[in-house]
Amino acid sequence: MDKKTQTNTNLLDVTDLQKYYPVHKGVFRSVVGQVKAVDSINLSIKKGESLGLVGESGCGKTTAGRTIMGLIKATGGDVHFQRRKADAAGGPGEAINITKASPDLMKTLRTEMQIIFQDPYSSLNPRMTIDEIIGEGLRVHGVARGRDWVDRVRELLELVGLSPDHMKRFPHQFSGGQRQRIAIARALALRPQLVVADEPVSALDVSIQAQVLNLLQDLQEQLGLTYLFISHDLSVIKYITDRVAVMYLGKIVELTDTDALFSKPGHPYTEALLSAIQVPDPDHRIQQILLDGDVPSPLNPPTGCYFHPRCRYRQDQCRNEQPAYREVEAGHFVTCHLSETLSLQPLYQS
Repeated sequence: MDKKTQTNTNLLDVTDLQKYYPVHKGVFRSVVGQVKAVDSINLSIKKGESLGLVGESGCGKTTAGRTIMGLIKATGGDVHFQRRKADAAGGPGEAINITKASPDLMKTLRTEMQIIFQDPYSSLNPRMTIDEIIGEGLRVHGVARGRDWVDRVRELLELVGLSPDHMKRFPHQFSGGQRQRIAIARALALRPQLVVADEPVSALDVSIQAQVLNLLQDLQEQLGLTYLFISHDLSVIKYITDRVAVMYLGKIVELTDTDALFSKPGHPYTEALLSAIQVPDPDHRIQQILLDGDVPSPLNPPTGCYFHPRCRYRQDQCRNEQPAYREVEAGHFVTCHLSETLSLQPLYQS
């Protein structure tokens, strides 16, 4: 990743973001509880940066990504998005709070923030041709018409490595990797600043995954894109991201630079995730950590630290007191009572 393209300006600031789903029961549909899918998370993304959001299935990372995009209405918190420069002289754009934006404002913001969905087989309309799929946003927002529209669609297809001769084909005539390239082209049609990539390679073969990841990296350098990259695969996260946020049961338990996460993890959950990575080196030895039990229900999370029932380092304080999300080193945030005293197993030595 070419980190020289990053700036010190935050494109996105997420503060205490919450997404709760009420649980109803009885004839009168009384609310008897809340599923805390996203539980007061905080993060920021700089312009030109790639931030990874990682965790096991059900931790809330996809819900977090869609709530940040405004595709799901937040229960609480704020998401401030820095719009493009307001004028040719380089004046700063307006910072918009997505959680409080009107539908009309959100429509205009779609030109600056887009999403790539996980499954390329279900995210493309089977009744639309490829040019219609890629160019739909251009028509909806009035960006291009007629010949300009056709030229822009052809340009986008070439940008993602596909032939413009395939414009009139349907999604079923393409492989999974080609479909995901089409989904990427659709996301880039309106020239967004921010792209939320929700598990964009998890449905693809390993060899195709590498091609799509390289494409995403090249596009970031060419177009100055900013990524929120959601994945359960730490190997993918290590390859493409600059910083990583680790989620567990709706909370961010660790956030730091990618290299620091792999060489000096600060949370026991991160240590367990790292130990599960398969390293293609016969001389590399790492003790795999098998966590006790299953992930607790977000409807009835444990007292104290949410991770303590599965943590091999737990103490009485962990059972009774919820840890704060705090900065233990410069740029390294951890939600753990014991982060300064533990010596956790890295994937590799720095």
